[in-house]
Amino acid sequence: MSIDKSWISLDHRDKKFWSGLAIFIERCKDHMTNSGKCRCPCEVCDNFEWQTLEDIRIHIHENGFSKHYKIWRFHGEPVVLQSTVEHAIPRATCQLHDLIADVRQENHDHEHSTNTNDPMNTNDDPMNTTNDLMNTTNDPNNTTDDPNNTTDELAELLKLAKTDLYPGSKWVSALDFLAKLSHMKAVNKWADSSFDQLLEYLRFVFPDAKISESHYEAKKKMKTVGLGYELIDVCRNNCCIFWGEDKEEEICKTCSASRRKDKNTKGKKVPNKVMRYFPLTPRLKRLYNSRHTAQSMTWHATGQSTEVGKMRHPVDGTTWKDFDARYPDFASEPKNVRLRLAADGFNPFGNMSVSYSMWSVIMTTYNMPPWLCMKESTFMLTLLILGPRSPRKDMDVFLRPLIDELKSLWSQGVKTNDAATKTSFTMRAMLL
Repeated sequence: MSIDKSWISLDHRDKKFWSGLAIFIERCKDHMTNSGKCRCPCEVCDNFEWQTLEDIRIHIHENGFSKHYKIWRFHGEPVVLQSTVEHAIPRATCQLHDLIADVRQENHDHEHSTNTNDPMNTNDDPMNTTNDLMNTTNDPNNTTDDPNNTTDELAELLKLAKTDLYPGSKWVSALDFLAKLSHMKAVNKWADSSFDQLLEYLRFVFPDAKISESHYEAKKKMKTVGLGYELIDVCRNNCCIFWGEDKEEEICKTCSASRRKDKNTKGKKVPNKVMRYFPLTPRLKRLYNSRHTAQSMTWHATGQSTEVGKMRHPVDGTTWKDFDARYPDFASEPKNVRLRLAADGFNPFGNMSVSYSMWSVIMTTYNMPPWLCMKESTFMLTLLILGPRSPRKDMDVFLRPLIDELKSLWSQGVKTNDAATKTSFTMRAMLL
């Protein structure tokens, strides 16, 4: 069913404007946080700020609806893309909106607490929060650092998210500009060389703008958002992957097939087959690094159905309850993550007459409420297995990196910062 957006451009005294606004407010109720707030799409907030429904109504009436918000992806409108590979980029844009909103809220909290506790304090530097975070990270006397902690990366992201694209630009940051430009590159299938030329020309036309110098530099920055992946060579017969203790091997131990297409070629040697592995841990940590998603990650602890015999979420099922009874130490921490795995093939060319297929392995979290845990924006692509044939019974070979990571998350866990409670804890995870 299409969404009526015609009321946005109508005069605010028109009855159709008010009826359209009322329908939009009803739509917002399905996308509220636990604190009763939703993203505000007015011209000023532009989905960076979270407001109550009444404030959203007032903001849209007074400021108008954002002209940049064409697809209501934050309010339930699906984003239609050409292939599964491109799904990661729009999700990054959502994460960046959360990140920028967190930065603004942190600045507001910091300035409010500073002004309240010290009336003589006149320091209004908007970079205070980021500087405090970076100073804590770089302090050699800080004993809370952990090898698994990504505070330094988060500090860099906060700094970039707070940097105006050019002097005087308040509506878009350098990081948001980079994410949207990367999205355009993926959707329109730009070549890396053409993307480099575009960046070079933009830097020439706008010398004061904070624009990356190349596609390589842009990828490095986007990798810290959680979009990085690892290329893993695979035996052409799907016998093994050249990973872990077999990373340096040149011959398959099972079928003795060569790892390379031509092992005698000069220069860089091309592998016969490659798969892409997207690490799970950084993205799970990122869910807790944003106060908006961190609140949703503990919904399962309080959102059980109160009606006997009714199941609206896996938390109401017997499998979940049996697991809690078997592993009470895991169940005692509501921030521990419950995951689900799904795998399926797709045709990357959109032509069913072509037999070539790619296989994706996707994870989703059951910690979130039912209207979020099965939403496309919360899906996490972990493996992308190239064709041309289905892996079939060899699927377990490709799952090896993911299984090892899940074992580590179950037995050891990883230290994680919770932005909602401003505390740190050891996050563990299991596959339900």
